[in-house]
Amino acid sequence: MNHRYDFVYLFDVKDGNPNGDPDAGNLPRLDAETSQGLVTDVCLKRKIRNYVGVTKGEQPPFEIYVKEKAILNKQHERAYLALGIPLEGKDKKKEKKEKDANPEDQAKQLTAWMCKNFFDIRAFGAVMSTGVNCGQVRGPIQFGFARSIDPIISSEHAITRCAVTKVEDAEKQSGDNRTMGRKFTVPYGLYRVHGFINAHLAAQTGFGDEDLELFWSALANMWDLDRSAARGEMSPQALIVFQHDSPLGSAPAHKLFDRVKIGRKKTGDESFPPRGYEDYEVLFEGAPIPLDFDKTLSNGVKVIRKF
Repeated sequence: MNHRYDFVYLFDVKDGNPNGDPDAGNLPRLDAETSQGLVTDVCLKRKIRNYVGVTKGEQPPFEIYVKEKAILNKQHERAYLALGIPLEGKDKKKEKKEKDANPEDQAKQLTAWMCKNFFDIRAFGAVMSTGVNCGQVRGPIQFGFARSIDPIISSEHAITRCAVTKVEDAEKQSGDNRTMGRKFTVPYGLYRVHGFINAHLAAQTGFGDEDLELFWSALANMWDLDRSAARGEMSPQALIVFQHDSPLGSAPAHKLFDRVKIGRKKTGDESFPPRGYEDYEVLFEGAPIPLDFDKTLSNGVKVIRKF
């Protein structure tokens, strides 16, 4: 991969909770000063990991390192076993035979093996020095926090369940087995997030063109594999990519992002809260961005709308 990439990604939610805060009773995350909704970078990376894991069947070189119920040190041990490197404190006879082995070379081999086998390590990096040491990797792909274009309001709903968990609960309620709960949703929110792909770090982890195409595919399709009652309707709406003509890049990312503006359409009823993507317009340098937008700027940066 010989190019640096920066990108603007837009997605929205209808009647769902895109990223609940466990420290606040699972309320939708928001900026306390502006009331704009927030979705963390960790949440977005989780969706991408899930998409890759499902579509690639958890097979090398597209295994997922950080996944549900994973024991990370067990993944590290696989690297030692595959490379024939003794684990610290184990296999003393083998350690004695290999006492002249270069620890620095072994460390590089272990890290390279992990990068080669796990997509999310190549893409996002990982700290793999947790007991069974496989080093640390800084990933080429990074996100900021997603932030809603407009302030959001969290709607609270009372919900009931016509069943109880235990016999004792049924006895307490004298046969009425209904139980109550709460659910929080955002009526509508359009979120914008900025992302960055570093070509130099991609070269270090082995993140290549096939990985890049898989990443773009994840951004386009990952919400369809993440449906749940809690998240309502979540959809990708736009992906605008800035492809630099060199690994170092040809322009500051923030200057490129400033050229993309999202605002309410001028329809005469802007006093009503937005309730759909059709209430917004996406502009590049003041003009609407068509779906087939493909333009090369004077500084050599190519601007492509993926969807």
